[in-house]
Amino acid sequence: MIEFLVFWLGLIAGSFMNVCIHRLPEGGSLVRPRSRCPKCKTTIAWYDNVPVVSWVLLGAKCRKCRKPISARYPAVELLTALLYVALWRRWEGDVPFAAAACAATGVLVVIAYIDWDTFLIPDVLSLGLLAAGLAAAGINPLFSGSVGMRYAWSFLGALTGFAVCWGTAVMGEWAFKKEAMGGGDIKLLAAVGAWTGALGAFDCLIVASMFGAIYGVWLIAAKRLKRQDPIPFGPFLSAAAIFNFFYILPFGFPFEQ
Repeated sequence: MIEFLVFWLGLIAGSFMNVCIHRLPEGGSLVRPRSRCPKCKTTIAWYDNVPVVSWVLLGAKCRKCRKPISARYPAVELLTALLYVALWRRWEGDVPFAAAACAATGVLVVIAYIDWDTFLIPDVLSLGLLAAGLAAAGINPLFSGSVGMRYAWSFLGALTGFAVCWGTAVMGEWAFKKEAMGGGDIKLLAAVGAWTGALGAFDCLIVASMFGAIYGVWLIAAKRLKRQDPIPFGPFLSAAAIFNFFYILPFGFPFEQ
């Protein structure tokens, strides 16, 4: 029963995530106006705005203009809901942190989609996530010791994430003679460190780099990307950061277990 409730809360949160993904890059309000059809701009009635269900019942089309509505909307809602349930099961004995991890994961989903679309990570998201990670350190089971020590580990993790990502960006720019990593990525990895510590920040950068490289090579091989073309790194950092909420890889992985 509780997991069903968490799932529906995740769907509702995912619906709000869609609003953030669409409006934050444009600098629009997240409250007004109400949700509208992206094609004809007709205000969507509440019964046509039930997460996933309305999209299915309407046949993925606007009731007014009958133009297609992107499958991204229910995909974001389902992804968020499934992640919420998985995080609840992972931290079921620790309700405060489970709730905090769900909220942070929702922000990471928004960051991933916005960066995918625009190559930008809004400061309100990355710095907000950083502040929330530092604030939640006292209840974070990924850190050991007293409450004071947990705050210290979180702060150290944020510094490590910032330093590692900044250093990687500087070396990449020197080696490739162009920007290798944006400021938004650096701030995001600092936020990851605040939530999952220095090891979590390191893991996040390594895992994201590995999958980002695989994706880039695949695009080049498929002739969908030129070697000099950039790809957004935020989605890979976000995915790796979400993975950290489930498991922190040991230092030296996969060479050392």
